[in-house]
Amino acid sequence: MNLQIKKLNLHAILPRRMTDSSAGLDLSACLPGGRGLHVIVGKVTVVGTGIAVAIPKGYEGQIRIRSGLAAKKGLMLVNGVGTIDADYRGEIKVLLTAIDRPHEIEHGNRIAQLVICPVAMMPLEEVKDLTETERGEGGIGSTGV
Repeated sequence: MNLQIKKLNLHAILPRRMTDSSAGLDLSACLPGGRGLHVIVGKVTVVGTGIAVAIPKGYEGQIRIRSGLAAKKGLMLVNGVGTIDADYRGEIKVLLTAIDRPHEIEHGNRIAQLVICPVAMMPLEEVKDLTETERGEGGIGSTGV
């Protein structure tokens, strides 16, 4: 099974694994024409990649921040981890924000990773009661810090 990738922009850079064992495919910003984007602290910046993918049914694409950008540049994904559904065929876009200082994104910068993961497509069943567990309704912090 292959992941089909389509360039939507002539200048788009195809995703690539940086090592043979990398789980994620690095996604690059597609900002042709020399214009950059400013990622401002606390503001959402939408960065296009210039590509679309055909993810097989039963899988999803997870968009994750590159750890180096988080650690060294203070960038993060606004939505934590983004999801690309198997039936989406539009441009992959990355929602970035800066944590503590602004950052400039230029064409070709590696901005995120795409990880393809299986998804369990379970049928839904409405019930009056759920099975009981030892934890029960214990929520945030109920098992310790």
